[in-house]
Formats: sequence, structure tokens, C-alpha cells
Amino acid sequence: MATLLEVKDLHVFYGAIHALQGVDFEVNEGEIVTLIGANGAGKSTTLKTISGLLRPRQGSISFRGRDLTRVSAPKIVSLGIVQVPEGRKIFAPLTVRENLEMGAFSRRDGKEIQASMERVFASFPRLKERLTQPGGTLSGGEQQMLAMGRGLMARPELLLLDEPSMGLAPLLVEEIFRIIEDINKQGTSILLVEQNAAMALSIAHRAYVLETGRVRLQGPAGELLENPQVKEAYLGR
Repeated sequence: MATLLEVKDLHVFYGAIHALQGVDFEVNEGEIVTLIGANGAGKSTTLKTISGLLRPRQGSISFRGRDLTRVSAPKIVSLGIVQVPEGRKIFAPLTVRENLEMGAFSRRDGKEIQASMERVFASFPRLKERLTQPGGTLSGGEQQMLAMGRGLMARPELLLLDEPSMGLAPLLVEEIFRIIEDINKQGTSILLVEQNAAMALSIAHRAYVLETGRVRLQGPAGELLENPQVKEAYLGR
């Protein structure tokens, strides 16, 4: 299995705060890899650094062998890495259609953009029903679907998902995770950051546990789901 993303010895600071302290991990083609850990462990910081929104002080990020550590955020999107941010961050005044079109801003293949929109509707049929509604009038679950659909409109090879279940009712959480699995089966690799460790580990191929800016545990997700330390710290058992 070819390595898609490789993160090596990543150090990131917020002022004097050493947020990431030598983080190492990789995502292979076709995988769902999840980063789990408590609030403040460095999960979202890791995604923002991969996306080019933060700059590392030390270490490297490579995507298909290309060093990304000094590449701009828009260029990273055009190379095939797209982040769906924590808290949705849709454009509330814009319609569902306009939000989805914003996801394709870096593309120049007009005919294919409509085909991508149809693929989004296949994953999220509710969005098709609400095409002309302002994004801000959607429910929390629908806004999460819209944020993920907008990300897919950029045709990512690697989709970065930051807390997709946050604030959602349990039934909606199950639906969102089923859709994440379907997106992966259609060929998109996924790096998932998620507070709901049990759900994340249930769909991921591999997992890394972050604690205070360091990787403390790693391995197949199924094994970590049964790991006594993980059960006690993150699964409430």
C-alpha cells in the first residue's frame, strides 16, 4: 500500500506553547486513519498544520513524496488535501448550492463540477432537497453534511475531518460515520480527528493516540479499541 501522507517529527508552537512535540504518523492510500485524544492533545493543530494554516517550527509533511511544509493553503487544496473544519464553518447567508460551488473554487473543469455535485447528492440526498435554502437555516446535522459535501467538491485525494460528530444527536452521528465509510469506499483516503473515540475506532483502519502533543500509542484501530489504556481513558470503560 503506497504512502499518501507522511508526517515526521512535527513541532508546532502557539507563541511559547509547544503544541506538537515531535509528532510522527502516516496515512496510506485507501485508509481511514484516526487521531484520538483529549481536548488540547494537539489533534486539530495537526490538521491545521497539514492544511497549511499553521507553520511547523521543525519537522516535515510530505504528500505523495512532495514536501508541503512551506506550501500555501490554497495550493495544498489544489494538490488534493481538503479539510472539513471543526464547527462546520459553512457560509450561512449563501444557499446550499452556493456553498457547494465554493468548494470547487480551485477547479477549472466546469463540466466535471456538476458531476461532482451529483456525487455529493448521492452521499447526502438531503442537500439536494435544500439546494436553495441558506446554509444557516439548516439543522446541525445538515450543516455537517454540507461542510463535508463542500469538501468533496474539491475532489480530494485526502479528506481531513475535524470533529464531524460534534454537537450531533446519536442517530445523526451514526449516519455521518456511515457516510464517512462510504466516501472512503469510493476511493477517498481520510484522516479523522474525533472526540467520539469509540465511533472513530470502529470505522478506522489504523489509529494514533495523541497526548499533550505527542503520539503515545498507535496500531490497528481494532486493537486499540480493545486496549485497556484506551478503554479507560477514552471509551469510558
